[in-house]
Amino acid sequence: MTTKTSSRNSAPAPVLQVRRPADGTLLAELPVATTEQVHAQAAALRAAQPAWEELGVAGRTRHLQNLRDWLLDNQERMLELMQAEAGKPRSDAATELGWMGDIVNTMAAGSPKWLADTNVRPHLPLLATRRFTVVRRPYPLVGVIGPWNFPTVLCVGDGIPALFAGAAVLLKPSEVTPLATREVVRAWREDIGAPPVLDIVIGAGETGAALVDAVDLVHFTGSVRTGQLVAERAAKTVTPVSLELGGKDPFVVLRDSNVSRAANCAVFAALANNGQVCVSAERVYVEAPIYDEFVERVVANVKALRSGTDGPHVGVELGAMTAAPQLDIVEDHVREAISKGARALTGGNRVDRSGNWFEPTVLVDVDHTMKVMVEETFGPVLPIMKVADAEEAIRLANDSEFGLSATVFSGDVGRGERVARRIEAGSVNVNDYSATTTCLDVPMGGWKKSGIGSRSGATAVTKFTRTQSIAVPRVPTTDSEMWWFPYSSRKQGFVEWGLRFFNARGLRRIGLGRDMTVDGK
Repeated sequence: MTTKTSSRNSAPAPVLQVRRPADGTLLAELPVATTEQVHAQAAALRAAQPAWEELGVAGRTRHLQNLRDWLLDNQERMLELMQAEAGKPRSDAATELGWMGDIVNTMAAGSPKWLADTNVRPHLPLLATRRFTVVRRPYPLVGVIGPWNFPTVLCVGDGIPALFAGAAVLLKPSEVTPLATREVVRAWREDIGAPPVLDIVIGAGETGAALVDAVDLVHFTGSVRTGQLVAERAAKTVTPVSLELGGKDPFVVLRDSNVSRAANCAVFAALANNGQVCVSAERVYVEAPIYDEFVERVVANVKALRSGTDGPHVGVELGAMTAAPQLDIVEDHVREAISKGARALTGGNRVDRSGNWFEPTVLVDVDHTMKVMVEETFGPVLPIMKVADAEEAIRLANDSEFGLSATVFSGDVGRGERVARRIEAGSVNVNDYSATTTCLDVPMGGWKKSGIGSRSGATAVTKFTRTQSIAVPRVPTTDSEMWWFPYSSRKQGFVEWGLRFFNARGLRRIGLGRDMTVDGK
């Protein structure tokens, strides 16, 4: 972030510079939102939210489907922008854009059921004269703080379920990659002409802190450290949070696996989007009998990958890393591992060119004394560790402060599932990678320090709502109820008889059971 001065007499106005990860050139300069501006935008969103909620699910769905159609109609422009600011190959950017359309379709199909009123039959006959209904009402204003690795889908895409729920949404994309999200918000308000319940603030930590103070629920995706700061600040105003804080996902390969498929899957799982995926395979455990063959196949696959930039015609698998500071972390993890005895069978270095580039790297002879096996690397690094058997693999897989996702490979699907059930992670894929992330019908959330809450399934929408229980008389009411004032011996006797009759079992219901004294005798 830099500052600029619009005139000699004015104070420096903070400006955010957005640069191309591929070569470091300047893409845009954006004004940074002040705390006052954040709160003013929040107030405007709150004012518009009741009418948005009043539209109902069907009315809100029409606007969100218009957003989906706009994304499709403007695909080329959006892909170009997403590639420029994030350094992605076209295939990775297209995946992100398609994911957003799927979110709209999935939420449109499920929201009428997930948000519908629920009638509840009371368990006590005494309450049968009331009709009980559980209603879901949205948090008026939801704040979404997005990361830089999937800057559009994990910002706008995480706000879409909140919009379906009836909330207004204030987005703060990463200061590294704000442009595509900014364009979507502009389209919502100008091209689509939807109600003014979606807005964006640009900035870094101070802007994010102001957003946390201004909203009713915060959804954050990012590092554990920043997530802890978000949670601490939200706690001061008792603002609920949903946190997705990354992971250190294990990839277990058992001796009866299809080695070719396991190796192909591991390379994609570790290096897709340059390893900048919260569910990347960041540590691989392979049983000894197939270890050598697995490593040989992995190294050959990695060496065949193409790095660079591409446009409308797909030509590479790996682009630039998105955030320059992340290169330092990746390099530190690789260097530290090598200093402790690990070997890089391919890669292991920064690429000597402008921009944010690191070679795809395969490490062997690794162990849990090394950062690369216990801390989130978030880069194009695939460390592989030999294990004696499945029990050792499970123990090491669970030896982590993270628990987001995992993969288990086995030639026996039943055995693979049994091992999967022992992995301490929010989702596990057998003989596959990221199916549980792609399937928006099931919850996707982490255990341990990987977060709180989930972003898929019914909870993707319902977590943005509060339940309200309403009791309505079914029959005409009288002037008083038996348990209201004034108390009397006659009324008390009837109440105590009712409590015994409806709560006790057997002969105790009519007072013929054993008299239960304090000491039970």
